[in-house]
Amino acid sequence: MSPDQTATEKRRTGRRPGSADTRGQILAAARKLFAEKGFDKTTIRGVAREAAVDPALVHHYFDTKDGLFVAAMQLPVDPAVVIPMLLAGPREEIGERLVRFVLTMTAEAERREPVLAMLRTAMVNEQFVSGIREFLTRAVLMRVATALDIPDIRMEAAFAQMFGLVTARYILKIEPLASASVEELVELVAPAVQRYLGPDAGH
Repeated sequence: MSPDQTATEKRRTGRRPGSADTRGQILAAARKLFAEKGFDKTTIRGVAREAAVDPALVHHYFDTKDGLFVAAMQLPVDPAVVIPMLLAGPREEIGERLVRFVLTMTAEAERREPVLAMLRTAMVNEQFVSGIREFLTRAVLMRVATALDIPDIRMEAAFAQMFGLVTARYILKIEPLASASVEELVELVAPAVQRYLGPDAGH
């Protein structure tokens, strides 16, 4: 086998010569491209090329571009898990499911910190927030809005309400919101979110 053929074979195995952390290489390449190009313009092939691996290996580790973005940006939730959960169950209870999920998740310090870090960065880094905005729009908001047959703006309004609630509760720490129990806030906020997402939201 010639030196050129050997180099080609090494690339096909999906790792750089001398490197054992293929998954780490892919994540580093993804972070770089998502930061430079945003979510929409970053492709699996582009990440594979940047990491010097086969695109099939990126799919092997992360399945989809959504999964790659979640891992690269260290997001605390995966849309592939959250969306089916939100859509399961009675439509008239979706507001409660969404509010309870967000508040329960952020009640745990270990899961809350990545969310807060993302919110803080989004407030000051336009390049970062652009990628997050594209991802949330394509991977979450539009999919749920389509499934519920409601205008996108209603899903965006529900998301904005949850964004504001988490920001006020954990970043600004406004009282008595900050110290209220999850159940108190579910009772208070869920009806408003339900109005955006309920059976009559598209009419």
